Amino acid sequence: MKHSRIGRIMQILTTMQAGKSYAVTDLSKMFGTSRRTIFRDLKELQAIGVPYHYDSKTGGYVIEPEFFLPPVDLNLKEALSLLLLAHKVSDQIQLPFTKSALLAALKIENNLPANIRRYCAAALRNISAKAGAQAPIGRPGGLDSIFAQLQNAMAKRRKVNIRYNSLTEREIIDVELSPYHLFYNQRAWYVLGRSSLHKSVRTFKLNRIKELQITAKCFLDGEKFDAHEYFGRAWSMIPEGRIYNIKLRFGAKVAHNVAEVKWHSTQQVTHNSDGSATVEFRVDGLGEISWWILGYGDQVRVLAPRALRKRVVQVAKNMIKLNEKI
Repeated sequence: MKHSRIGRIMQILTTMQAGKSYAVTDLSKMFGTSRRTIFRDLKELQAIGVPYHYDSKTGGYVIEPEFFLPPVDLNLKEALSLLLLAHKVSDQIQLPFTKSALLAALKIENNLPANIRRYCAAALRNISAKAGAQAPIGRPGGLDSIFAQLQNAMAKRRKVNIRYNSLTEREIIDVELSPYHLFYNQRAWYVLGRSSLHKSVRTFKLNRIKELQITAKCFLDGEKFDAHEYFGRAWSMIPEGRIYNIKLRFGAKVAHNVAEVKWHSTQQVTHNSDGSATVEFRVDGLGEISWWILGYGDQVRVLAPRALRKRVVQVAKNMIKLNEKI
């Protein structure tokens, strides 16, 4: 949507917020656009959940007055932090109900004292955030729909039937799932739950769910499910059932950058006199951390365990063979 249209829609929203009835013709003249455009703008407001209705007595449209927040008592830092999250950082993750989040931010913004609102607007012009790589969300509104259905199923403790594009099975599979927990990890949203097909707790990526239907069947076994306990000491999100003591030595070129980030809860760093850094972890599984290590190329040496070193060496050899053929 173009910025000019967004601005006009927000102006229409602010105008109607006063509680007065406005005919389409009035709005058309007020904003210098056609009646057809106003109807499209009103439809957009409806799509993001703004509850307005046509008043036959006045011949105009009115927004329900209780829809808007009362004046908000926020100081400058509180207001700026909220608007920063809504306007600059929300695209860092795939946020469900993004339109609703934007509308909530606008509600708060419209109710701020004028001096705070002006300061925030000026500050935000000089702030930006670069979004990281994100998994595709599929059809428009797909994330909102799947997320809302799963949230509803978890609240009612209902099982769901899903059609899932599985990379492991390399086919579309049908699963009856007891959804326990929704979580975001790095690039995408996932649901954790007991799979009828796998007879165990599994992780499913929301953007690979092709169809979802809430059933009438209830589940009881997820009441004490603890996501933190399930992930345990996995490097990211796939525990393998065995703990390894990992010891890595990073060269001086990358040592500082590696050491300043908390990659894992068990991380311990020793800075060496030559500028390198020895970093140690206690990690469940070698699969996920091996790919992270390979990303540092010739700037990292695997000191332990031997199984991890052999795995990294084998992948490196395979990379050499693959690229030497070109």
